[in-house]
Amino acid sequence: MIKAIFFDIDGTLLSYGTHRVLPSTIDAFDILRRKGIKTVISSGRPLMLIPQMPVDFDGYITVNGGYCFVGNQVLLRNAIDSDDSLRWLDYVEKNNLTTMCFTEREMFINRIDHVAEAMRNQLGFEMPPVLPLSEMRGRETYQFIAVQPAEKDAEVLGTLSHCRMPRWHPLFTDLIPEGSSKAVGIECLLKHFDIRREETMAFGDGANDIEMLDYVGTGVAMGNAADIVKAHADYVTDSSDDDGIANALTRLGII
Repeated sequence: MIKAIFFDIDGTLLSYGTHRVLPSTIDAFDILRRKGIKTVISSGRPLMLIPQMPVDFDGYITVNGGYCFVGNQVLLRNAIDSDDSLRWLDYVEKNNLTTMCFTEREMFINRIDHVAEAMRNQLGFEMPPVLPLSEMRGRETYQFIAVQPAEKDAEVLGTLSHCRMPRWHPLFTDLIPEGSSKAVGIECLLKHFDIRREETMAFGDGANDIEMLDYVGTGVAMGNAADIVKAHADYVTDSSDDDGIANALTRLGII
């Protein structure tokens, strides 16, 4: 029996086209609530970038498992190593890159360029305040967004001791602590809720969802997911624009 379901946001709960939750998903959530099944956000977004949605959640896994909470209770904090943070900012300055940093309650970007604007338009959020790199130094950061091509990721990781880069977009990637992942966040929340792995399900579409889909009892990839993500799923549903969540929940007998 499924007792908890974990949902990615972008390309899963929200379509890239409308940035909205589909009516079929809202109806499905109503049924899940009546059945007592817990619903949890599991996203690379920080708290301040999670939009208001017409559905309710019992918990939140944010910044790829680096900051997890239920209500007002923070269950897990995992910030980037301070030395790695400084090394990354040095790399950004040296290579004239754009980066975004997420602290516990704030987010900043060092400059706004065409890639940053494309990211904002695709994900549907307000551009964060511009902050010089010098003022990002010393802040406890849970995640950076690295705006760079994929072929540079290995070079960056060669300079950092305790970080990983789960890329889910060709233009940019997340830069997070080595011990952070959506799977780690799920494990933390399951202990809190006293739920077993085999009693869980997750929906995702990006490469940063792979560990989550592998960890839960039933991993569902959206129809718009990359092939590598689908290969890690137990079930592939329709796209986030074509009732993918509701259809999977119905076909798998959850609702």
